[in-house]
Amino acid sequence: MKLGVFTVLFSDKNLEDMLDHVVSKGIEAIELGTGGYPGDAHCKVDELLEDETKQKEFMEKISNRGLIISALSCHSNPLHPQKQISEEADALYEKTVRLASKLGIPVVNTFSGCPGDHEDAKYPNWPVAPWPNDFQDILKWQWEEKIIPYWKEKAAFAEKHNVKIGLELHGGFSVHTPANLLRLREACGPVIGANLDPSHMWWQGIDPVESIKILGRENAIHHFHAKDTIIDQPNMNRNGLTDMTPYTNMKDRAWYFRTVGFGHDTKVWADMISALRLYDYDYVVSIEHEDGLMSTDEGFTKAVENLKPVMVKESVGDMWWA
Repeated sequence: MKLGVFTVLFSDKNLEDMLDHVVSKGIEAIELGTGGYPGDAHCKVDELLEDETKQKEFMEKISNRGLIISALSCHSNPLHPQKQISEEADALYEKTVRLASKLGIPVVNTFSGCPGDHEDAKYPNWPVAPWPNDFQDILKWQWEEKIIPYWKEKAAFAEKHNVKIGLELHGGFSVHTPANLLRLREACGPVIGANLDPSHMWWQGIDPVESIKILGRENAIHHFHAKDTIIDQPNMNRNGLTDMTPYTNMKDRAWYFRTVGFGHDTKVWADMISALRLYDYDYVVSIEHEDGLMSTDEGFTKAVENLKPVMVKESVGDMWWA
């Protein structure tokens, strides 16, 4: 396994300075944003896509420092009911897949998107309860008319380009649990898998180790994020897990993100890494920093320090004891 970082947290640095910085901390892989919510500070897809010389120079800067690119990420909402938003997201997705294919990058990470509740909707609608039955009707329409048709087409496009799709299981989007992911995968094929982020499992009440087992049995983990979450139980009792309190108002939130090791201890992270290996994930663990109590560099550095001791670097050979 390799320790990586989602470089969006260093968007204030140019590509070369960012690469030198993460290498100095012991990082082995980078995940790059190409636009959408992550921005494109380190990977200008339009500049690179049709210019082989720039592609070669770009990859040499990375490989010469001993790094690999674990994924290109274009997190956005390609199912947004406002066509301008959805069409921009869709175009970015296709360009990102094409660039990943040209550069030999195996995974593109994004969100599943979330549609509205009818053809003329203006905003996404995220049903979270089965009753009143209106919500079931909305969910059925979304999956049958929007989610499955869209991702069938996009899965075929990715497969044609020899790229896997890593959907981040994130609240507010249609695919946000292992069950959602497996439903879409069954409909659209194994090119679709998870960019599994345990931070979003915790706040939904899902044990990340068990989510790894559920998805791992289906070989459905294509990428893995490392971000922690803390549950503030008194605020959870007050607000519930679908807490709409702004992220900036941390004192009153039911949960908020932390850097690795500041929401759950080392043993919990060791259990997750071990579960990943048990279910044959031997790729990148990509640090994502969204900790409102630490500077970017301090949070990143502590995440590296807390993950290094529990990373599994060498797979077992023959079991001499068995």
